[in-house]
Amino acid sequence: MSRGMSKCRITNTAPAAREPGATTFGDYASSSRGSSEPNAMAPAIIEKIKDHPCFSREAHLYFARMHLAVAPACNIQCNYCNRKYDCANESRPGVASRRLTPDQALRRTMAVASEVPQLSVVGIAGPGDACYDWKKTKATLIRIAREIPDVKLCISTNGLALPEHVDELVDMNVGHVTITINMVDPKIGTKIYPWIFYDGRRYNGIDASRILHERQMLGLEMLTGRGILTKVNSVMIPGVNDEHLIEVNKWVKDRGAFMHNVMPLISEPSHGTFYGLNGQRCPGPYELNALRDRLEGDTKVMRHCRQCRADAVGLLSDDRAHEFTRFQLPVEATYESGKRHAYRQLIERERRGQTLEARDAASPISAPSDGPVLIAVTTRGEGRVNEHFGHAPEIQIFSVCQKGIGLVGHLNIDPYCLSGWGEETTLNTIIGALEGVNFLLCFQIGNSPRDKLARRGVRATGAYGGSYIEQAIDALYSAMLHDEALAAAT
Repeated sequence: MSRGMSKCRITNTAPAAREPGATTFGDYASSSRGSSEPNAMAPAIIEKIKDHPCFSREAHLYFARMHLAVAPACNIQCNYCNRKYDCANESRPGVASRRLTPDQALRRTMAVASEVPQLSVVGIAGPGDACYDWKKTKATLIRIAREIPDVKLCISTNGLALPEHVDELVDMNVGHVTITINMVDPKIGTKIYPWIFYDGRRYNGIDASRILHERQMLGLEMLTGRGILTKVNSVMIPGVNDEHLIEVNKWVKDRGAFMHNVMPLISEPSHGTFYGLNGQRCPGPYELNALRDRLEGDTKVMRHCRQCRADAVGLLSDDRAHEFTRFQLPVEATYESGKRHAYRQLIERERRGQTLEARDAASPISAPSDGPVLIAVTTRGEGRVNEHFGHAPEIQIFSVCQKGIGLVGHLNIDPYCLSGWGEETTLNTIIGALEGVNFLLCFQIGNSPRDKLARRGVRATGAYGGSYIEQAIDALYSAMLHDEALAAAT
């Protein structure tokens, strides 16, 4: 399956023509996009997150993660999960093309660490549950810590078996844990979890949800009490737990969760899940972002999640798992640290010096700042504005206001530029789908599409080509505010 066929992802697939009353990105722009790190964050926390792409929005621009699919067994059944389904183009939790043994996982990690200088985090996120399939998880983490001691270790878990392994996680120096918590009311849990397997027996219904809830809260409290940074993932399921996630947020915040990541349900019928086969709808982008806005507070809300596969490798925006399959690994893997160490030194210099780089790339632009500004970006990965407008198969849409930057969604499109000439019908479709967007950042764009976009109210520019996406957006928005301030002063 290609990404363009996905009908429930947080995307806005370009329509053939806009029907009266149809929704575009401009119709559901949210009023706030929190994304910056808390101002009063303790130095020890900053040190923990500065190179973890899942716990810091800034870090995901520079650093990569890899997931090792060594834990296939699971102790709960979720109505949105079917780990048997796999598609190379599908990005969602639980999906993995091949399961690895701990030894294979070590070889893969050493190969990736030698060739991917951005690698900073190695995690186990399934395809089952890392804490339930504990022997494999532990054996893998111990091997990696021995061979690559400077890499961060983390796991993802449903929390049911978590409490009994917290001490071992501390002993192994696992500094980050993600728990998927979808409810704190067992009655709602019965609509999400058909059964759990705990303490040697299977539980169904309200008993299953009650036990899962108690274990999740206990595990979260134990982690935060031992100084392990914890992120809570929640799947937003319209009509089931969407409003209830506000209560979930209160519970996890009170128990010390560092970050709350609300992810959209993925329930395509082809995945074979209970929800997919029974017509459970996915949330729209406007619903997802509205809920995230309501959750803003003392607990950080994650907005840059890509719902990674259980075998993902690389930057969040550039999965390179296909380069490191089991069959491509050397029999005797060795780890060469030079590239990673040189890269870290480069990033430290870049972080200090590039704040003004994108801001100087274009002149100030006048635009209202009393609400969010929608910015479209063409990219082929690496977190940069690095794709020609006419060649882009996807456009990312960001919302920016004075509170910060957030990813709204994706447009899956057909590239309109073919062998040097443009397909006008395709171009018109793309422009129609961008209605409501204020700016387009791309690596390059021709005069004709630039002019057509301008007539529809979209200002396109290649001035930020090659820049990191979020820094380019920040520079553009700062320039707008600067221009407004000058206008007000005169």
